[in-house]
Amino acid sequence: MSDAPSELPADLDREAVQSALTEWYEADHRDFPWRRTDDPYEILVSEVMSQQTQLGRVVEAWEAFLDEWPTTADLAAADRADVVGFWTNHRLGYNNRAKYLHEAARQVEEDHGGEFPRTPDGLSELMGVGPYTANAVASFAFNNGDAVVDTNVKRVLHRAFAVPDDDAAFEAAASELMPDGESRVWNNAIMELGGVACGKTPTCDESGCPWRRFCHAYETGDFTAPDVPTQPSFEGSRRQFRGRVVRILGEYDELGLSELGPRVRVDYGGNTGAEWLRGLVDDLESDGLVDVAEGDDGVRVSLAK
Repeated sequence: MSDAPSELPADLDREAVQSALTEWYEADHRDFPWRRTDDPYEILVSEVMSQQTQLGRVVEAWEAFLDEWPTTADLAAADRADVVGFWTNHRLGYNNRAKYLHEAARQVEEDHGGEFPRTPDGLSELMGVGPYTANAVASFAFNNGDAVVDTNVKRVLHRAFAVPDDDAAFEAAASELMPDGESRVWNNAIMELGGVACGKTPTCDESGCPWRRFCHAYETGDFTAPDVPTQPSFEGSRRQFRGRVVRILGEYDELGLSELGPRVRVDYGGNTGAEWLRGLVDDLESDGLVDVAEGDDGVRVSLAK
């Protein structure tokens, strides 16, 4: 552990944060085929294809590419024009990536005896393999990588733990959080969090974000981030929010407004704070759907009996 000051909150329970994320990921995540392999060649192909290309489009191309050239030896022996042609036909863009992937396969065969380097530094020596891709392959193939820091991870760290918008700060915070020797599951999990729950428009409750109880953005309602310079709008009608209140109260005996609000909408606070929520539950009370009670500890809401 570095002696440099931590970029994470001083009172953060890191073990709880780590367990919450990995348990959430292992319970349910998007089932991309390259997540079911630890073959470095197959993972490298997925990483190269995924650059600037939506993952849903990559699946078919990845499977077809590996059917055509199932090993680095097959790819190294291929005609480069055929590889570039495949890239073009599958609309993967940036044909240089096809050329680099072909050359990297040749390097693996000719310079490394058909075996991939196992470290980020070693993988970075392959043609077209930058630091991010090298670390991803080391993580997912060999469980031997550093903490991944991409745009999604920066967004998550900035929102959850108020990490400053600074590359060095993000690198430090990501490294502090990743459990030792668990780069494969951890890097997959935190990227999944950024891709599924903490996108530009967050879906904290809908996605069951495991970091809600630790999250600065969830507490304050400020979901800006380095790649989200203005507060993202929350799409939803009053009718939808009424339905959400009823559904949430069905899971609890009763809740105070301060407990109910963040469960109803991720941007709870300000113009959509206690006054907005009180109006919503008063409407529901008028319709006979909820009971609203004033007590010494404030307003409590429950489903109508």
